[in-house]
Amino acid sequence: MAQVRAFLIVVLALVPALNGCTPATAPTPPPLSEAALAAVVAKPGVPREALARRIDDLFTPLAEDETRAVIVVQGGQTVAERYAPGYHENTRFISWSMAKTITAVMIGMLIADGRLQLDQPAPVPAWQRPGDPRGEITLRQLLQMRSGLHHTEAGNPIYESGEVRMLFLDGRDDMAAYAEAQPLEAEPGRHWEYSSNTTVILADIATRALTAGTDPVLRRRAMADYLRNRLFEPAGMTSALPEFDRSGTLIGGSLIHATARDWAKFGEFLRNGGAVKGVQLVPRAWIEFMTTPNPRNPGYGAQTWLNRPQAANGERGGSPNSRAHPPASSPHRVTSANTW
Repeated sequence: MAQVRAFLIVVLALVPALNGCTPATAPTPPPLSEAALAAVVAKPGVPREALARRIDDLFTPLAEDETRAVIVVQGGQTVAERYAPGYHENTRFISWSMAKTITAVMIGMLIADGRLQLDQPAPVPAWQRPGDPRGEITLRQLLQMRSGLHHTEAGNPIYESGEVRMLFLDGRDDMAAYAEAQPLEAEPGRHWEYSSNTTVILADIATRALTAGTDPVLRRRAMADYLRNRLFEPAGMTSALPEFDRSGTLIGGSLIHATARDWAKFGEFLRNGGAVKGVQLVPRAWIEFMTTPNPRNPGYGAQTWLNRPQAANGERGGSPNSRAHPPASSPHRVTSANTW
């Protein structure tokens, strides 16, 4: 009996240790709401509940994040769509830096039209005075954020940031003039520095390629018509609404508004290499150029953030405002207006 008691004691002593080796049962996730499940189509091509749960997580209140709309497109079809309270399918959402990618597409169209040249000095009248080193800045360098201009994005204090002063303070009436007046702080092409001001310069260049007039109404009309006829309507982005400053310059770095569905259409346009329903709106090679890492930052193309590591230490740059763009293609060199 003594031996039996000893055996039982040993066995009972081992029970806690054995229990500790038993794999813990994963907690059962809370049931999804009807709204979360309704946001995903019946057959999305992936496990429906898993997708609904991932989307639901994006709408969980967080201290610093706010999700207003989510659209998931698979093979050209919308498989999930959800909005935060107060927003819906007809709400126009501000682009912020998605506008930069639209501006780059427009520049590509103008190059394909023969109105601009990628590797010639940028046609900015203020830079054409003899001896002005800014006259060496090319359109390619502006597109790739390598102009060398003294632009500081998201600086400290914030009211001294280049984009804040341009958008809201002393530059707000003529944003392009403010951005173009800045001096060089580096040799053109040598450094990468994110800059919303640079994109407004591109928008001004595009506007002057469309009209020689300086009347704000004519400038605004020429740009609005070009965007509508060449991009927005062909791509089905009927809600797209661009903003202009008092001088008639498109605020092409940040202020274009459209519904989430239309932003999804723009993403599909990029994914399809600049084509809509088989019709090429901009040369495919131009989209490849936009999504190819530039020489000074592997995480940035031409007015487009890439899903890649950002510039190494020593390069300048601000925080990305928009990364919802297709991955880059293999690096290549742009050699002419028709073969990028």
